[in-house]
Amino acid sequence: MRRLRPWALVPVLGALLAAGSGSPSRSYPHSALLDGAAAYLLRWGRRGSALAFRLEVRTRGYVGFGLSASGGMASADIVVGGVEGGQPYLQDYFTDENRVLKKDPQQDYHLEYAMENSTHTILAFSRELHTCDTNDKSITESTVRVIWAYHHKDMGEAGQNYHGSNRGTKSLRLLNPEKAEVSSASLPYFDLTNKDVPIPDKDTTYWCQMFKIPVQHEKHHVTKVEPLIQKGHENLVHHILLYQCSSNLNDSVLDYGHECYHPNMPDSFFTCETVIFAWAIGGEGFTYPPHAGLSIGTAADPQFVLMEVHYDNPSYTEGLIDNSGLRLFYTPDLRKYDAGVIEAGLWVSLFHNIPPGMPEFVSEGHCTLECLEEALGAERPSGIHVFAVLLHAHLAGRAIRMRHFRNGEEQKLLAYDDEFDFNFQEFQYLEEERTILPGDNLITECHYSTVDRIRMTWGGLSTRNEMCLSYLLYYPRINLTRCASIPDIMEQLQFIGVKEIYRPVRTWPFIIKSPKQYKNLSFMDAMNKFKWSRSEGLSYNELVLKLPVNVRCSKTDNAEWSFQGMTALPPEIERPYKTEQVICSSSSCLSCSLFVTLLFFVHITASTIRNIGPFVQ
Repeated sequence: MRRLRPWALVPVLGALLAAGSGSPSRSYPHSALLDGAAAYLLRWGRRGSALAFRLEVRTRGYVGFGLSASGGMASADIVVGGVEGGQPYLQDYFTDENRVLKKDPQQDYHLEYAMENSTHTILAFSRELHTCDTNDKSITESTVRVIWAYHHKDMGEAGQNYHGSNRGTKSLRLLNPEKAEVSSASLPYFDLTNKDVPIPDKDTTYWCQMFKIPVQHEKHHVTKVEPLIQKGHENLVHHILLYQCSSNLNDSVLDYGHECYHPNMPDSFFTCETVIFAWAIGGEGFTYPPHAGLSIGTAADPQFVLMEVHYDNPSYTEGLIDNSGLRLFYTPDLRKYDAGVIEAGLWVSLFHNIPPGMPEFVSEGHCTLECLEEALGAERPSGIHVFAVLLHAHLAGRAIRMRHFRNGEEQKLLAYDDEFDFNFQEFQYLEEERTILPGDNLITECHYSTVDRIRMTWGGLSTRNEMCLSYLLYYPRINLTRCASIPDIMEQLQFIGVKEIYRPVRTWPFIIKSPKQYKNLSFMDAMNKFKWSRSEGLSYNELVLKLPVNVRCSKTDNAEWSFQGMTALPPEIERPYKTEQVICSSSSCLSCSLFVTLLFFVHITASTIRNIGPFVQ
């Protein structure tokens, strides 16, 4: 290569300084601290068909970053970089199933900027979303398990230095992060928090507490909701649901909380059926779009709300006291629309069940055309507009998809997460709002794995049980709070040979009368007694997906649309959606080395002149 003369740098010096010194928040609109010590900051942003990354790490050694299906080192897509001897480096690696690190013959991570000062190493690089490289992980709207590591020495000083404890993993949505929000610092807010709730030493507790909305007599819009999770309880608080309760209650219901779904639960709690907000573990705060908000302060709005907190205590720890809850920011500057929430999917019950030992089992919850036809036809014939979706399952969940059908034709997926992480569940903003019309169908499709289980998995409240739910945030608000289904249990039992149950049903779970091998067993015990194989499980799955379903179609205040309790069939899909072909690309970036060399030179010079301190903010 022809040697560059020093004067050759002058024409590009100003441009390079401008490119490198631009605000990270503009070039990389999203950020996340990946470690608890605030030593590793990731910034990122979309650039057409590529994603740009910037790492700011408290080390003068190498920095590692990667994408992993499991959150571990096995079969991971990894990049390692740093500055050594005044020279920047960045190398694309991958690991095999045995976690052996190997150089990728196709280098798809392209270094754009590198710097090292007295405390930090900063790397900026980019990569195409889809690279055509089997050793790379495609970046989609699903959850991405980011892995990270760093060392105080560079890679070349002593071979592959082991990072020790300076490593970790964090689940993120790189293509579907929370939208940039308007500052809420000046907005009034109120907190709904539990007060010294004792957590029993059992694996699952649902705690319910009634609150009165403090904003009365004048309409306002809630524009943002933040979780207030007690420090150290991040893994204890699994999810929080906020329900609207009957407007006929009085302040006497505010005196105390109680375990939810308990025989002695106060009667007032049964009036709280309408979900108005949902948060789940790993989620951050949620900001409503500028044209919609949660209405409070009028007679039609929630005056009393019930906060349901799910505590997950699998280690049966004793003596835990919790004060977690939610913070709601609100404004008198009204948005154009009132937002609402629809709970869709599978009604949580024992009728939802999954055989053991299955690498994959699919369950479907139906928001039927009959329910949507009746509710939307009466309240909003022109349709509602969905702007965010929370997909929810428990420990066996592996993937969730929200499918949308109109006149027998499947539309593009409303929302999906093919890398579902139980510990990271938050509302996904839709790239484009989706209109739901009367007569549409919605299916919440959940994929599970029970290969490590020897007994049936049942629908239920515990994290060891399962759920298959979608929470749709939409506008304008209508009187539809739940659009779900329950599969037919008797046809499920016929699969294992059950012929008759004792009637009338006086016990729950109900008892089987014949055949002899199941006589006097509950249907749960009979399902567990059946000798499940993978082939039997597959046949059972095919049957369940074709069964008629019982429709749940609910209004506020425990009211129901007329189709509640009716039987419906899964939709006949005449034209399944054809997924768009993924176009992968991998640029060789021949000019990158020269560009990085120049940029590195310029910034080292600029840093020396200006005596710049640490970049991490």
